[in-house]
Amino acid sequence: MKISRIAVASLLALAACGTADTPSTPAPGANGALTPIKLQLQWFYQAQFAGYIAAADQGFYKEQGLDVQLLEGGVDIVPQTVLAQGKADYAVAWVPKALASREQGAGITDVGQIFARSGTYQVAWKDSGIRTAADLKGKKVGNWGFGNEFELFAGMTKAGIDPGKDVTLVQQQFDMQALLKKEIDAAQAMSYNEYAQLLEAKNPATGKLYTADDFSILDWKTEGSSMLQDAVWANTEKLSDPAYQQQTVKFLTATIKGWAFCRDNAEKCRDLVVAKGSKLGKSHQLWQMNEVNKLVWPAPGGVGVVDETAWKQTVDISLTTKNQTGDTVLKKAPEGLAYTNDYIKQAIDKAKADGVDVNGTSFQPATVTLTEGGA
Repeated sequence: MKISRIAVASLLALAACGTADTPSTPAPGANGALTPIKLQLQWFYQAQFAGYIAAADQGFYKEQGLDVQLLEGGVDIVPQTVLAQGKADYAVAWVPKALASREQGAGITDVGQIFARSGTYQVAWKDSGIRTAADLKGKKVGNWGFGNEFELFAGMTKAGIDPGKDVTLVQQQFDMQALLKKEIDAAQAMSYNEYAQLLEAKNPATGKLYTADDFSILDWKTEGSSMLQDAVWANTEKLSDPAYQQQTVKFLTATIKGWAFCRDNAEKCRDLVVAKGSKLGKSHQLWQMNEVNKLVWPAPGGVGVVDETAWKQTVDISLTTKNQTGDTVLKKAPEGLAYTNDYIKQAIDKAKADGVDVNGTSFQPATVTLTEGGA
């Protein structure tokens, strides 16, 4: 998921907006009625959000007394802003961007770190000689900007490269055309989305689709500069309300069930996402479901639990890594209740009591065959 210039402007408006007044939260399922909940997603419907889609479709939210409405994201929507303004009850957002919003006044808390791993790559042609971050020196390096570039910049800095002097930075569109046309040497890509677009493209020299052997990947998890991404964020002020606390546990319990369902039923969840209106094809969505599952599972500490080491690395990079303009994601360490594992641990216990495998220790990714254009 990326963030647009419009979205950045919206994010920067947070300081002026503040946090909207919100009514007290009714107890979930009180008097047999379902409690309406709005979850703001951070991008268009795709398998990146399959666990939430499945939890709604399979009735897991209703089991918890909740009627959850999924709000589709887009180029001009900043989910943490929507949450902070009281227009949603929860939101899905990358940790660095949400922390930047908190620094600007958004009262939000990470209550469920669903993606335990980063899915960001930098991809180059195999014959480029680019194998590590150090190999980017002197190259044309694409990136999306808008806060998506800090893993790349941290990786280069760690390798002794000055991102402002030692590479030629190119503003990359949200696709892989610049790499395919060899206008840049390395392109930013999500493992579950843009990288698949390369493997769905036809090699004009052979008439066949490109394969993984045609490319080299810089995986920021391997390079040691990865940052936490998709998390469930809640309204910090409302977390002082016992009813909202109870609602949050119920919401997370059902969400855990949704992600476990998609781990065990990848093709079914692919179909749910396509039926939801995704613009991407079936093979692309199955690839995405498989890759997203790798970011969630296995979850040794339980799905959604914030790992303190990964959190610290994300914060350290946010504080110290500069982009080409010299800006960092954060100017100071997060204050207040930036995250809590209290509610996700309660949800894990409830899901386990219902027979859900919350660790996914035996998870094994599938081999997905892509078709041209991801159809």
